[in-house]
Amino acid sequence: MITPVLLCGGSGTRLWPLSRKSYPKQFSSLVGDHTLFQASALRLSGPDYGAPLVITADDFRFIVTEQLAQIGCKPRAVLIEPKPRDTAPAVLAAALYCAAQDPEAMLLVAPSDHVIPDQAQFNETVRAALPAAQAGRLVTFGITPDRPETGYGYLELETAAKPGAAPTPMTLRAFVEKPDAARAEAMLADGRYLWNAGIFLFKASSILAAFQEFAPDMLDPVSAAVAGAHKDLGFDRLAEEPWAKARAISIDYAVMEKARNLSVVPYAGRWSDLGDWAAVWRETAVGGMAQSGPATAIDCRDSLLRSEVPGQAIVGIGLEDIVAVAMPDAVLISHKSRTQDVKLAVSQLKAQNAPQAEAFPKDHRPWGWFESLAIGDRFQVKRIVVHPGAALSLQSHHHRAEHWIVVQGTAKVTIDKETRLVTENQSVYIPLGAIHRMENPGKLPMVLIEVQTGSYLGEDDILRYEDVYARK
Repeated sequence: MITPVLLCGGSGTRLWPLSRKSYPKQFSSLVGDHTLFQASALRLSGPDYGAPLVITADDFRFIVTEQLAQIGCKPRAVLIEPKPRDTAPAVLAAALYCAAQDPEAMLLVAPSDHVIPDQAQFNETVRAALPAAQAGRLVTFGITPDRPETGYGYLELETAAKPGAAPTPMTLRAFVEKPDAARAEAMLADGRYLWNAGIFLFKASSILAAFQEFAPDMLDPVSAAVAGAHKDLGFDRLAEEPWAKARAISIDYAVMEKARNLSVVPYAGRWSDLGDWAAVWRETAVGGMAQSGPATAIDCRDSLLRSEVPGQAIVGIGLEDIVAVAMPDAVLISHKSRTQDVKLAVSQLKAQNAPQAEAFPKDHRPWGWFESLAIGDRFQVKRIVVHPGAALSLQSHHHRAEHWIVVQGTAKVTIDKETRLVTENQSVYIPLGAIHRMENPGKLPMVLIEVQTGSYLGEDDILRYEDVYARK
């Protein structure tokens, strides 16, 4: 039985404005009906796989469990990284966690933001890699390239893989950094180079031995972080102090590029890491056009038009090789050849202290989510959605009063010592300083409009008295 290890703590910027630090791309539905994280969990399910082990950041822990519950997937465990340390500490923590129960546990480590449409073909490739991994090899998966891509690292084989041949482990000669265009063209023609997918299969004992040989300094801090982990609402929080002492380094640099027992299994099916909007266009375009949401294209070619705002139409006229993405608080317009440079825009927005650089317009919380609809001098209007059975913390505010108007479902509202039900089209007023809580006692999502008034409307103006989610 293979244990999938899903890495989902990262926060890329090249799919801004959809992907942001507070809500990265793996939790969005970029291709198909499921989010990338959900699709990854579903892909690594079935008779060959056990329950997944998920490694994520504190900010994403409730998003992870909510999205897994939506697809009926119960994780083996969710490990919470106290702070991001790149992939090597995360992989080591997963191996130590599993080895404590079974040193020979078979682990398939995979990012949670890739697109691999053919699940059957991918699982056939994993099965082809099993004998090598069971023999103690560290197996990586290389993607057969179909273009001279400069945005990926490469794996150099000893000999070229035969087109159409059944997947089989091959000898890795070298890791190759992202090439320039001329080098990428030459490697594509050579036939001995595969894209580095960052997906690995190995026994826990094998990867632990590799860390012992090539990155022994990481064993003590990560082992202490795993041993000192404590339960928190079903999550396993790695101990913060030892974790901070682990080097921030990728698994490739820490171990894989130095290991001598590494094999490569080519994967010839479709794959994408959706590293930029051009990649999204390639995966979703029909007849050269990729359109999502209320998008209309008039005399456009080879472009992507995407609106993430219900009711807000995006219209392109006479466009060619253009990416246009509309969010409630930001719009991206780029030539398709420049989408790798979106991270430069994020850097400039951060330098300007613009909230759009990192904050997603929907603020996801363990009880649901909210978004700001309008904000002005001394007022703000929000839409709040509360999951069935969920409750906000018992809280008060120093600087604002609130008006709640229920537009869907029923809210159980506590204000100081009074508790009552507020149904659709009813409203309630929470005076400044009142101790209050909102709950959804129903079986469907509850939606309300909140109008805040006061001298300060920041999210840090919350004094919590009780919280079922144990937030500070």
